[in-house]
Formats: sequence, structure tokens, C-alpha cells
Amino acid sequence: MRRIPIIATIIVLAAVALMVALGFWQLRRLHQKEALLAHYTAARGNPSPVEWTSAGVGEDMLYRRARLECVGTGARSSIAGRNTADQSGVAQTVRCTLPGGGQALVVLGWSLQPLVTPSWKGGTVTGVIAPGPRLVADPPLEGLEANAVPDPAELPNNHLSYAYQWFLFAGTALVIYFLALKKRK
Repeated sequence: MRRIPIIATIIVLAAVALMVALGFWQLRRLHQKEALLAHYTAARGNPSPVEWTSAGVGEDMLYRRARLECVGTGARSSIAGRNTADQSGVAQTVRCTLPGGGQALVVLGWSLQPLVTPSWKGGTVTGVIAPGPRLVADPPLEGLEANAVPDPAELPNNHLSYAYQWFLFAGTALVIYFLALKKRK
């Protein structure tokens, strides 16, 4: 009868311990993400707008209604987006200069064509703060169609499946190691 290899056993047990720890870490992240999504859902339901200042907005303000004053416009771009009818298309964006020198990315509206060049030169914008952060104009500007309203339910929360994966990896590593030991005998 052969002895159990000590170094290999230590390495396998350390790897299993790491995988189990990563599984529990993902479970903690699950609870953190659920709390964050609950905060975003509550923020979305808050009707009072916040002011987007030159200092910008923090992640705690995502999905709130907001208002900003655009004193000048800069680079324009297009990003993939959806309209209120859930059609794929292009969200038209512009980089706004704010009073006091800060900048904000504003989604002016939605179109089927990329890089529509609206003549909008700035002014007051109201809308919803989306991740980025960016302000999705509501109502849309420059005759563009309305973008889909940002929804925190679209954020993935797959930490539970990641936790299951780590626990499965740990169990698989143990099974393989015990099979290898059995074959060795």
C-alpha cells in the first residue's frame, strides 16, 4: 500500500479551500447586489429630480430623475440603444459642458441611423441617470425618438450561479483527487 502524497494533497486541499472561499465570496456579493438593486429600484420610483453638477453624480444617484444645464456641446457619438417600443437602433449622445467646468454625457434620443447630427447647442436637459453615468433625456431632444427608460432590472445578478460553480469546481477537484488516489493503490 502506497502512502498518500503529502505535497499533492496539500495543493489539492488548498485549491479546494480557495474555491470554497470564492463560492462564499460570491454569496456575499449576491446579498450586496440585491441591496444595490433594491436601492436603484427605490431611486427609480423617487419623483424628485437631483441636480447634475460640475462634480458629476455618484453611483448612488443612478436611476434617479435629474436635471442639468448644458452650457456648451462637444463630441457627438452614437451607441447601441433601444427605444420605448423596444426596437434596436442608435442612441445619439453628446458631451455637454456644465457650468463650473464639468462635463456630462447626454443621450439626446434614439434613431435608426447612426451619427445623426442634431443642431442642439445646449440648454436645460431633464431625464434619468443611467450607468456610465449618462443622462438619458426625457423628453428626447432635437426631434429624436425617446430612448427606453433605464431599468435596474436589466443589470445582471448572477452571483448565485457563480457561487454554485465554485462549489461544483471544489467538489469536482476532490472527486478527481480521490479517484486518482484510488487508482494509485
